[in-house]
Amino acid sequence: MKITIVGTGYVGLVTGACFSEVGIDVTCVDIDVNKIENLKKGIIPIYEPGLDEVVHRNVKKGRLHFSTNLSESLDDVEVVFGAVGTPPDEDGSADLKYVLEVAREVGRHMKDYLLIVTKSTVPVGTAEKVREALKGELVKRGVDLPFDVASNPEFLKEGAAVQDFLKPDRIVVGCDTDRAKKTMERLYKPFTMNGHPVIFMDITSSEMTKYAANSMLATKISFMNDMANLCEIVGADVNMVRKGIGSDSRIGTKFIYPGTGYGGSCFPKDVQALIKTADSYSYSLKVLKAVEEVNNAQKSVLVNKLMKHFNYDLKGKTIALWGLAFKPQTDDMREAPSLVIIRKLLEAGAHVKTYDPVAMKEAERILGNKVEYGQDQYDVLIDADALLIATEWPEFKFPNFNIMKKLLKNPLILDGRNIYDLNELKDRGITYYCIGIDTTK
Repeated sequence: MKITIVGTGYVGLVTGACFSEVGIDVTCVDIDVNKIENLKKGIIPIYEPGLDEVVHRNVKKGRLHFSTNLSESLDDVEVVFGAVGTPPDEDGSADLKYVLEVAREVGRHMKDYLLIVTKSTVPVGTAEKVREALKGELVKRGVDLPFDVASNPEFLKEGAAVQDFLKPDRIVVGCDTDRAKKTMERLYKPFTMNGHPVIFMDITSSEMTKYAANSMLATKISFMNDMANLCEIVGADVNMVRKGIGSDSRIGTKFIYPGTGYGGSCFPKDVQALIKTADSYSYSLKVLKAVEEVNNAQKSVLVNKLMKHFNYDLKGKTIALWGLAFKPQTDDMREAPSLVIIRKLLEAGAHVKTYDPVAMKEAERILGNKVEYGQDQYDVLIDADALLIATEWPEFKFPNFNIMKKLLKNPLILDGRNIYDLNELKDRGITYYCIGIDTTK
């Protein structure tokens, strides 16, 4: 079976590589010439554990190809996936211009039946717009070629995307013809044979499922952060509360860890887009609006604690920051809490020294010379007045506290991920603030 995937960003590249891993012939297409040339040389544009090995293996076996020419990549192809970006428009709604351009380009060059599958995260009603865009190009050509449109949202976690794709919890497919359904059944047969379920539904429900899933997870995060802030006020320990509610099978333990708010390419954008979708139908998603409000405020919590500690005067202070990526195992800094933290520290007149195991190059691209970049996690501590932790990388969890105490000008740690034990740090003479616990008692 041959398929083409348009877009070699995070979703497109992982999707293409993993489909080729199960024996499908895949061509990944992108208009970025440099990116495609680098991929042909084995240079992967993103950090994702295990992805480079999968790409290299399948390129070598001749199952994974890269091209800048979509028209040449449609020959003998049964399925075309659109995996291009849907960035937020000025009002927060999803910008579909790249999605619709893929449909138009396919319509200009297709020669036989094709199934057009939207892999990008798109709002309800996008499939119809794709259908109209593609049909419009066929009309211009004066041809009447059969095609189907389907929705197949992704549920990949950055840092575990390869395993998520190859061993999915579920595969959601929205389609409206038997031919489209049978094609998708053949495409996903290697997965269903291994017991991974494909859930077929109508296209509208499939489009909604992606947004609903991410919005539910975002809601759990903001709920727990709200509870953490209340715990500090009333004197409760949010870690104990988390264990108490997480043991309830109806709630579960995932996504109830307090912190500095969610970030990344999905949750902020998808929550915003779903709110805008509801607004366009004159319905207000009050819960999600509160989720967004809580999350935006939570990104300032660490700086607020730091400001209070120094009597609201950070001028001339040197602050070390561990963690720049929005989560571990990725170099993605889109909507990362670290960016809000850094901006607020700089506005307060502080000098900021940063370190992240994999996101340093991305940080330099975004921040330039606004901050100082350390060689390692201890380098940034030298003569720093405080350490802030924004990302729970494994190497940060068991540091040498004796070295840290010697390097820091003040033995002060503000932990935005609750990775340390309050009593242990107190015994070591380190002042410690975290999320959801009143550490001043």
